[in-house]
Amino acid sequence: MRVCSTHGCPELYPASQGSRCPTHQAQADKARGAARQRGYNSKGHHAFRTAVIHRDPVCVACHLRPSTVADHHPHGRDELIRLALNPNDPRYGRGLCAPCHGRATVANQPGGWHTP
Repeated sequence: MRVCSTHGCPELYPASQGSRCPTHQAQADKARGAARQRGYNSKGHHAFRTAVIHRDPVCVACHLRPSTVADHHPHGRDELIRLALNPNDPRYGRGLCAPCHGRATVANQPGGWHTP
């Protein structure tokens, strides 16, 4: 069993369910918004992902595992939009495996994907 990682929440839940209790996980998911609202479920993003994974079939960080994630790099998706750059341009992406993408997200966005 694990205690919820949300400050002040004493809820215990099975550790296999992640770092938050079901209530706080649901709140975080709602605050994050749906994939379509974040722009990740569009034809443009699908083309971005396909092009990046095709160009980088092996993770560019560890060079050990197949790329499964098209990571926006060196700027995040929101920053590309603020800079008036096309976030769906494969030039602004790199292919990563899931573990390396998780490490990159922790390093660059400590609060998670929904953190500006």
